[in-house]
Amino acid sequence: MLLTAVTFLVILTILVLIHELGHFTAAKLIGVRVEEFGLGLPPRIFGKKFGDTIYSLNWLPIGGFVRLAGEDLEDIQQSKVKSAQRAQYFWARSKKERAVILSAGVVMNFLLAVGITGFLLVHGVKEPAGRVHVEVVSPGTPAAAAGFMVNDVITDIELTGTPTVPGIHVPKTTDAIIRFSHTYAGKSLAITVVRMGQTVHLTLVPRVKPPPGQGPMGIAISNMEVHKYTLAEAPGKAVSVTLLRARDMLVSLGTTIGRLATLRPPQAEVAGPIGIAEVTGQAVKFGWEAVLEFAGILSLNLAVLNILPIPALDGGRLAFVFLEKIFRRRVNPVFERNAHQIGMIILLALILLVSINDIMRLAHGG
Repeated sequence: MLLTAVTFLVILTILVLIHELGHFTAAKLIGVRVEEFGLGLPPRIFGKKFGDTIYSLNWLPIGGFVRLAGEDLEDIQQSKVKSAQRAQYFWARSKKERAVILSAGVVMNFLLAVGITGFLLVHGVKEPAGRVHVEVVSPGTPAAAAGFMVNDVITDIELTGTPTVPGIHVPKTTDAIIRFSHTYAGKSLAITVVRMGQTVHLTLVPRVKPPPGQGPMGIAISNMEVHKYTLAEAPGKAVSVTLLRARDMLVSLGTTIGRLATLRPPQAEVAGPIGIAEVTGQAVKFGWEAVLEFAGILSLNLAVLNILPIPALDGGRLAFVFLEKIFRRRVNPVFERNAHQIGMIILLALILLVSINDIMRLAHGG
């Protein structure tokens, strides 16, 4: 439990820091003054000022923020700023510069997801290999008696003594082999495997009523094999995998919103901080690779959600920049500020409702 909590907080802290570091770096490079770099949401626990920026730690550990000079100033306040200082204020920068600052957090989370995926690809990931191999041989089973060994690659299965019944030639799916063993349970099967480059012929009779948790033959098979990408191959593959995941996230999110809008229950499970912490605990059980992959997916999820045109999120602030470009004048700052405040209240309310749902589900053992 403690390990799960620590892992969850570390992942969340890193993702938030990376996101806010994107805004911070972009603002600094463009020349906008950063008034505060906060981890967590107010109220503030403590803060320390270095240069023009206050670096703070806040009580609500569900996010972070970068407060820019002039980000939400009203028009009447803008007129009081000296011309020599105008360039340091967010509202005084061009629409393109503001868009770069606002999108920098999303870009950083996307790049982090790509980086983590690339690292895992180089380290080795399981992918469909186009062939089926044996992963487990249970003792005291027909497979064990026939001489099956772990890592045997199954290349052919045929029913012996009946040439009219076709076998499975070069099986590429586990389902095909499983169906064949169930269909011809109790009959003699001739199975060809490749073992360390050598062809081996085996014979066995699948059980008609195998024990629970075992199949007719008594082996566990898979078509997934570890594939290690080179340093040259990994970046392109990582970008491709991350983009496909982002597409799937957007499709799933759109489907969920559509079902909610039509008063239908969502098909996908929606998780809040408590649900995410629960998944973190499951990842911890599978080792550091699973935790790292989960962190990459979570970083991408953060990028996808933040780019949506919802007030209070980066996408919502970008939407106001685009409206300014379309209408050739800035949206009333008071209206924009109120929209973001309302959006934040709605988001916090949704987080609370989802968290309550997570608690109830866990309480009922779901």
